[in-house]
Amino acid sequence: MIDFMELITPFTEDRFLSSIYGGVLVGIGLGIIFRAKGSTGGSDLLVTLIKSFSKKFEAGNILVVIDVIIIFVNLVFFREIEIGLYSTIAIIVAGRMIDIVFEGINFSKTLYIISDKSEQIAERIMNELGVGATSLYGKGLYKKLEKTIIMCACKRRNVIAIRSIALEIDPNSFIIITDAREVYGLRI
Repeated sequence: MIDFMELITPFTEDRFLSSIYGGVLVGIGLGIIFRAKGSTGGSDLLVTLIKSFSKKFEAGNILVVIDVIIIFVNLVFFREIEIGLYSTIAIIVAGRMIDIVFEGINFSKTLYIISDKSEQIAERIMNELGVGATSLYGKGLYKKLEKTIIMCACKRRNVIAIRSIALEIDPNSFIIITDAREVYGLRI
């Protein structure tokens, strides 16, 4: 495939565009290889080895760290700063694409809403959006007050609506929004 790609005329001479789209293509390719538990034998071999010993690191993040170190060493020896900067962009884009291919694009969000009006908020979220909500009981350590915390796991498209409902009912709501890589199960 490498020999075949040399025959194709570059689509652009713009280094920025090349680093973005090159990163996307490399990331998709490496993501597919990682999903198949394979390796190209380059720096991704180290990623595969590290992932086999510790599952807590994302493949894309490991690859970015390794490749940025390689770029830094190149910068020290060859002093091609512009190429190093473009390479860093390509590697960061490739790392994100690897994670998307490896872990999927259908990310969900988890919202934690702390409010004195949590029951009203939860009722509207469930009735208007069809999103499940769970009550968690907590105690604020700052003011020592007991609070009900609403936890919702939802699609990204529902985040703005849930946040709007919470702030409409209680403008003083404390809202935390986090990424949820995988959500399984039925509403309880």
